[in-house]
Amino acid sequence: MSTSDISLTAGMRTNLLNLQQTSKLLNRTQERLSSGKQVNSALDNPTNYFAAQNATQRASDLADRKDGMAEAVQTVSAANAGITAITGLINAAKGIAQSALSTSDTSTRSTLSTQYDTIRSQIDNVSSDSGYRGLNLLSATNTLTVNFNEDASSSLDVKGFLANASGLSLTSASGSWAANSNITTDTAKMDTAISTLRTNTQTLAANLNVITIRQNFTDSMINTLQTGADNLTLADMNQEGANMLMLQTRQSLGTTSLSMSSQAAQAVLRLF
Repeated sequence: MSTSDISLTAGMRTNLLNLQQTSKLLNRTQERLSSGKQVNSALDNPTNYFAAQNATQRASDLADRKDGMAEAVQTVSAANAGITAITGLINAAKGIAQSALSTSDTSTRSTLSTQYDTIRSQIDNVSSDSGYRGLNLLSATNTLTVNFNEDASSSLDVKGFLANASGLSLTSASGSWAANSNITTDTAKMDTAISTLRTNTQTLAANLNVITIRQNFTDSMINTLQTGADNLTLADMNQEGANMLMLQTRQSLGTTSLSMSSQAAQAVLRLF
């Protein structure tokens, strides 16, 4: 049916248009109340919609990077735990060496040198067991790359080192520790190994501190981006609730007004 088939009075047409407009506003307000957003698509506000979308996408990318940082912290922590254990083993080996120096019995020294070699093998085991999710910073000169921003232009390389007996220059007991010079030579190697471990521990601690700081910074950035996106798109629920009440009242009044504007036509109907 075309629009010209039925003629409406000017008052009825005006009231009908107002009702249609009120219905559209009601639908929009209901959508805002249900979604909590005043900008649900680019049609609502292109500028705010795409700005909020960019902020949300960047926050999501940074959240992925934050997961990588958390994994890096665990990798460095695993290496640090390994260094602590290896240091303890070397200190135990030094105690054995001191016991060997305090005795002149060749058989006892040989037994103690065997115990020292056993500890050396345990150092190798601890070194190889200090990895996390396939990356070990103590079993080889591996490099852990930690990316901090969404395009990976900001990153940190955490370099590992060989922390087994060979990497720390801890050789087997010299001459089964038969002579004092053999024991003092191996003790000097153990002191050097501990110094090497301390130096690398300081480096790992510095890297871990950087990663932790960037983690906290990334948390703040994600919160800032999400808040910014919300400020551009979220609806004021109190205002929208008030709008809903007013629109419902307007709709009721419009219906009444439309009924009143049709009274002239109803008067003609009563003639029949």
